[in-house]
Amino acid sequence: MRNVAPLTQRELAASFLSPIAYVVGCVFLLFTGYYFVTQVLVPGNEASMRPLFAAMTGILVFAVPLLTMRAVAEEFSTGTIETLMTAPVTDAEVILGKFFGVLALYAAMLATTIPHLIMMMAYSKPQLGVVLFSYVGMLLIGALYISVGLFASCCTRHQLLAAVIGMGILSIFTFLVDYFADFAGPRVRGVLMYVNVPAHFDEFTKGILDTKS
Repeated sequence: MRNVAPLTQRELAASFLSPIAYVVGCVFLLFTGYYFVTQVLVPGNEASMRPLFAAMTGILVFAVPLLTMRAVAEEFSTGTIETLMTAPVTDAEVILGKFFGVLALYAAMLATTIPHLIMMMAYSKPQLGVVLFSYVGMLLIGALYISVGLFASCCTRHQLLAAVIGMGILSIFTFLVDYFADFAGPRVRGVLMYVNVPAHFDEFTKGILDTKS
């Protein structure tokens, strides 16, 4: 793990030097801010950030692969992968360093939604325990999406193709699985619901910490 920390710092620094991180962060802020004001912070609505978190899972399908697309693909395209592989680090340490680097960036993006919670607390009394579990679920779903994004980035040296592959895989488990579950038989429906990401995340937004999810 001593090698993972500097690799994480390297990946985090590279992420902040990349303009795509700022573009994704800006779009993320605009989306969450607009949705919070128009759909959550509405007189008469339930004092809950659950609708915002549910909507965020959808935009993360497209945002996270953009953050991870350069992680490994850029190393192959620029040739720096050879230097990295000849360093005294293992493949697992390289991937973990990149994973934690992107995860730290994602956590910073997620932290930008805390002012929404503070604003809601000024006008209502949300259940903080439920909100806490929702944030735990957001961190876990972000870690899942980042893992898929890194896998896609390992499949090609082309960054845009890596982003498309990641978005395609995440779209299947986030959107299509839920759609096809309505038409499948009982056994197939059970399998589809087991790999349905929003269904598992929904448990966290209810304040339920289920180890299965």
